[in-house]
Amino acid sequence: MELVAGFSLPQIAVALAAALGASFVRGLTGFGMAILLVPILALALPPVEAVVLGNCLSLFIGLTEIRTLVRESERTAWVIGALVVVTTPLGLWALFVTTPDIARLVIALIAFSAFLAILLPRRGSGVPGRLVTGGVGVLSGLMTGYAGMPGPPVVPYYAGRALPRVTVKASMLLIFTIAAAAGIVSAAWLGILRWQLPLFAAVMLPVILGGNRLGMMVSGRISDPVWRACVGFVLGAAALGAMLRLF
Repeated sequence: MELVAGFSLPQIAVALAAALGASFVRGLTGFGMAILLVPILALALPPVEAVVLGNCLSLFIGLTEIRTLVRESERTAWVIGALVVVTTPLGLWALFVTTPDIARLVIALIAFSAFLAILLPRRGSGVPGRLVTGGVGVLSGLMTGYAGMPGPPVVPYYAGRALPRVTVKASMLLIFTIAAAAGIVSAAWLGILRWQLPLFAAVMLPVILGGNRLGMMVSGRISDPVWRACVGFVLGAAALGAMLRLF
């Protein structure tokens, strides 16, 4: 039975439940929505549509916070965001020309490396070199197109440094908003953006906003060490999930 924009009741139920949980994690940690949401959406939707729908949701919620994100983010977020725009189409193209087994291997390796990176001792607040920053931008763009998950390269770059929590979250979320926009434009360019997907995302937006708000409330009440532990836990869960899908 088709209820909303051609989607059935089971598909809507899975998407709403996943959106609520993933948006709560986003509000709590500043990332994780795409990492958690896209694999679950892919259980009810074709993988490409799951990636595009996840990008639509990330863009819509990011636009509601854009003033805060621009004001609080580090300048490197714009550099990384620009590289994401350039490399996202390459990642989406790679998704079409590689086999599912290779895709799972690449995603698992990147997710696991991000988890290992977050376990390293915290670095100072200084900006990493251009090579590191550029590499993060390129990998994030490729992951945006390939899996709808720009987070694994970005999170250790910011959360692994001694930066204020508000700066870390705003920088990551600004990049993710830019990445989502790039993913949608790339999907439209490749002819895989069905109009039903943005409409479905708009219907889901109140759930996303509610979950995100609840996560932000919890984030404001926990200490910085606890918050960083939550970041590590989410990355670890994402890496474990990627490895399980690989095997």
